[in-house]
Amino acid sequence: MTTHIPRPRERRTRRTAPLLLALAPLLVALVVAPAPPAHASVVLQLEDALSTLPTAEEDRTGYAPEAFPHWNAGADPVDGCDTHREVLIAEAVEAPLVGPGCTIHGGTWTSSYDDQTVTGAGSLTVDHLVPLAEAWGSGASAWTAARREAYANDQDAPTTLTVATTRTVHQKAEQDVADWLPLEGEDYCRYLGEWVATKHRWSLSVDEDELETLKLFADNACEETVVIYTPAE
Repeated sequence: MTTHIPRPRERRTRRTAPLLLALAPLLVALVVAPAPPAHASVVLQLEDALSTLPTAEEDRTGYAPEAFPHWNAGADPVDGCDTHREVLIAEAVEAPLVGPGCTIHGGTWTSSYDDQTVTGAGSLTVDHLVPLAEAWGSGASAWTAARREAYANDQDAPTTLTVATTRTVHQKAEQDVADWLPLEGEDYCRYLGEWVATKHRWSLSVDEDELETLKLFADNACEETVVIYTPAE
C-alpha cells in the first residue's frame, strides 16, 4: 500500500491561508492608515523646555529689519489684508468692521503686554514676541531670506506674533527677557512660556543671561508654566 505524504508547500499553504484571511482587514488598515503628522505639538513644563534649548553667545552683528521681509500678503493672499491686519482681525475680542483695502474700523482688543482693553486699532501694534533683532542674533542670521520671511509673518503659531499697545512695544523695543518683561499680573509667566515656545519652534538659541533669567522664574513664580510649540517646517 502506498502512503501519500503531503508536500511541504501544500501543507504550508493550507495552514496559512485561513490565517491570512483573518489578518486581511488588519493588513489593509496598515496600508491605508494615514501617516502620523510630521510635526506634532510638543508640551513641556517650562523647566523641562529650558533643558533642551540650544545655548550660544548672541551676535546681532549685521542685523537690519529689512532682513526679515514683513508684512507680506498674509495667510490668505486674496483677502486684501497683509499679515499685520490679519493678526489684528484674528486677535480682536470684538470683531472690527473690515472695509475695502482691508481698512479696519472699530473692534476691541486686549493688549498682550499690559492687559489694557483697547477700542480701535489706532494705538495697537502687531509685535514679534521674540524681536527680529533677537532672532537674528540667536541663529536667524544664518537662515535663508525665505525662512526669515516665514518667521516674520508666522501665523501658524499663536506665540510668534501678538497684539499689544504701541506704548508697551516701544518700551520693550528689541530687548530679551533678561532686560524686559511685562509687569501686569502674571503676564510675565505667560510671556516667558511663549518666548521659550517661539525659540523652540524656530530652533533659536538662548544666551547665558537669558537662560539664567528663564531658570530663575522656572524655579519660582513660573514653575507651573507650560510650554507648547510645534517645530516650524
